[in-house]
Amino acid sequence: MNDHHDDHHPQKRKFRLFAGVRNNFLAGLVVVVPIAITMWMIWTFVGWIDSWVLPFVPHAYQPETLFKQLFGQDTRVNVRGIGVALFLLFTIIVGFITKGIIGRSFLAWGENLLDRVPVVRTLYTGIKQIAETVFTQSAETKFDTACLVEYPRKGVWAIAFISTKAKGEVDQKIPVDEPIISVFLPTTPNPTSGFLLFVPQHSVIRLDMAVEDAAKLVISAGLVYPNDQDPAKDPSVPPELSKE
Repeated sequence: MNDHHDDHHPQKRKFRLFAGVRNNFLAGLVVVVPIAITMWMIWTFVGWIDSWVLPFVPHAYQPETLFKQLFGQDTRVNVRGIGVALFLLFTIIVGFITKGIIGRSFLAWGENLLDRVPVVRTLYTGIKQIAETVFTQSAETKFDTACLVEYPRKGVWAIAFISTKAKGEVDQKIPVDEPIISVFLPTTPNPTSGFLLFVPQHSVIRLDMAVEDAAKLVISAGLVYPNDQDPAKDPSVPPELSKE
């Protein structure tokens, strides 16, 4: 029986070795995959911007042309990021100009011109509203509070983000004698799509977690919880004492 038992030791050692290698591989994937995907997305995005911007740069000032003049005709360098830098510089200059009286007047003239074209008017107005919502830094045009709302039915709760108080006709037509809150309920795992809900104020449960942490919870489908502790409690108090 000892011989039979000893015969299984090499198999156990091989299994443990394989399990250790597998665990190390999975642990490595947790580190490598997010970094690799992030770098790939940045590299792809920068290349996409360059492909749009660089065609507007004269051939004599193209990065490859300048490098060939400096280091020889056989020099081949894939310089990414030049288009992004030019785009940022151009955008900053446009923003600086539009803050002045002449820039605002020219912008108003252009918008009035676009307002006369039916299809272009609708497209431009929608894109402008989205851009103002995303890039404006005022407190009224960004999500600053995460919350819980009952959706899609009573008793089932979903994470949402408080947008603002309902106004105008929407607020007037909803037959509730309390403020109506407009919230954005994102979908999982893509939080850029979702639903706009108008909810009575008493039905909205505000969360203490940051909007970024709530977004992580949505994107990970509940697998990545941002805070293991109760945010309402003092983190300096040990859990065993807080239960008493």
